[in-house]
Parts: sequence; structure tokens; C-alpha cells
Amino acid sequence: MANSNRVLTTSQDKILAKVVDTVLGSNIILDKVVSMPKKWSGEQFKVPFKHSKNTQGSSFSGFDTLNTAAVNTRDLMTFDLKYYSIPVTLAMSELTLNSGSEKVIDLMGVEMESSAQDMADDVGTILYGDGTGNGGKDFLGLGAIVDDGTSVATYGGQSRATYTGLKATVTASGGTLTLAKMATLYNSVSSGSVAPTLGLTTDTVWSLYEQLLTPQERIMKNVGETSGLVGGTGYTGLAYKGIPILADEKCTSGVLFFLNEKFLEWRAKPLEGTKPIMFSRKVIEGNDYSKMTSFGFTWSDWMRSQNQAAMISHLYLTGEFIGTNPKRTGKLTGITTV
Repeated sequence: MANSNRVLTTSQDKILAKVVDTVLGSNIILDKVVSMPKKWSGEQFKVPFKHSKNTQGSSFSGFDTLNTAAVNTRDLMTFDLKYYSIPVTLAMSELTLNSGSEKVIDLMGVEMESSAQDMADDVGTILYGDGTGNGGKDFLGLGAIVDDGTSVATYGGQSRATYTGLKATVTASGGTLTLAKMATLYNSVSSGSVAPTLGLTTDTVWSLYEQLLTPQERIMKNVGETSGLVGGTGYTGLAYKGIPILADEKCTSGVLFFLNEKFLEWRAKPLEGTKPIMFSRKVIEGNDYSKMTSFGFTWSDWMRSQNQAAMISHLYLTGEFIGTNPKRTGKLTGITTV
């Protein structure tokens, strides 16, 4: 209902000093990977891996001649540093109007925070990819790490056909999700005490898994720092063999991943000449990013445009997502029903 001029000429509008996000959603993979960086060092990051065992051992007695053959059992995976950036631009005329007593929300601050969240959202999508996006400039993702050589034949510069230990377990579900299929996948990527620590899937598959559980088994827990899983937010998870199964809106459609976080690393190196970003005041609400204290990003500081009345800044993320032991990861694909 339109207000009368009696109201319009005597009342002032109220703008909430918060921005409600109606676009972005969950991004668990980014929170669990990028929020726990390890230091990058060197021109390339190199991961030694053992590809075969020394088979020269044998029993002996007395003065038998012992075998002295040298055996090569190791090689190196190599990874290159990758880069991502998003711009933040503001007209000085806009900044002029966003000043003084009329300012409800700081324009510079909210644009910086909003763009950082948008960049985090972009990177979260990339972290489920295979690294071939944008001419191979994208970060590696689970699409590359959790593969058996069918889609990504070479990983870390090494052929998966040559070194089969670099293959993950990829199992077509045939459309249906069953506890038996989950158990087979879980067992195939486990060895003794080395077992998956996390399951990631879509909201749809997460709900299908819930249907497989008896009412007594449908115990939902908030998993986060209280359960030993380091993360900036709390997630609602269903348990499977003692590990959380989490729904991530970024996850590849129809896929359930079993991951061992011990063998997943985000290796980071701040871009030279940039500053770290830390948000002391949260303006945007309504998504998982609003609960994070840092995105691990850096920025260029504000720069004045040479031929425009504008201020320009760039946010950066520099690093690579590395799976040091793809053999200990696996996925069920093509899940549509139970």
C-alpha cells in the first residue's frame, strides 16, 4: 500500500546496516581446505612417493652371497603455483556520496567483503574441478585428485598408467546408493588404521543416504571444531563408520566422495607486494562465508585509476590444492536414487 504524502514528507526511510546475501550458499570444501594452508616453498612443490617395494630380500644361511642390487622405489610428483584474482572497483563519485552522516554502510568495506566472498565462491567451485579450466590455469580440484586415470591420465606430472598407486578408486553406482556400495568403496581406500576421515556429497545424495538409515541411526551432529574437524563454521553431518558425511552445494552432481584429510593439502604463498585480508567487521549475512574470520586472501591495496575518477583494488589467492596420496581417496558416481 502506498503511503500518503503526510507520511512521506514527515518520515525518513531506515536502511538496515547489514547486507543480506540471497546468492551464495554452502562451500565446505573451501573452508576445510583453504582455511588450513601449509607453506609453499620452491619454484615447484615436489612430493616424493613410493611406487614399488624392494623385492630383493631373501633368506640365507652361512656364507651365502647376499643380494646387493640397487632398487628404485620412489619418484616425484611436481606441482606448479597457481593464481586467482578478482577486482574491486569504486567510482570516487560513489565514495563522495557514501560519506558523512548519510553513510549507513561503509561502501569500501562492504564491496571488499562482498567481492572476497564471491571469490571464495568461485574458488570453491574450482576445487571440485580437474584443474583444466581457463587453459589449465585453474587450481587443481577433487576432479583431478580423485580419479583413476580415466579423466585425468597424468597427476603431479606422472602417468597413472605407469604408477597405478596414483589412481583413486572410482566406482559407478549404477544409479542407486546402497550401504553395501558405500562399504565397498570405504574398504577399497582403507588400509588398517588409514581410512577416510570425511565424506562430501550433494544435498540430494546426502538426503538419499539419510533414507538408508534407520530412525535410530539418523543422528545428525554439528561437526566443526568441537568434533576435531577444524573449520570456521559448524556443519550438520550424518555419521558413517564414525566419519561425518557432509552436504556441500559445490559438490559434483551425483557423487559421494570419501576423503582422507591427512593427504589433502592447500599449499599457499602470498603474492609478492600484497597485504593479508582480515575482516574485523561483518556486514554481509546469510551465507557460510559470513562465519569465517579469514579467507586466506591478500590484496593490492587501493590504487587510483590513471584516467578515471575511480579507486581500484585486486584480491588474490595464490597456491595449489594437492592430494599427496590419491590412492586413499575414492568416489561413487552417478547416484540418483536409493
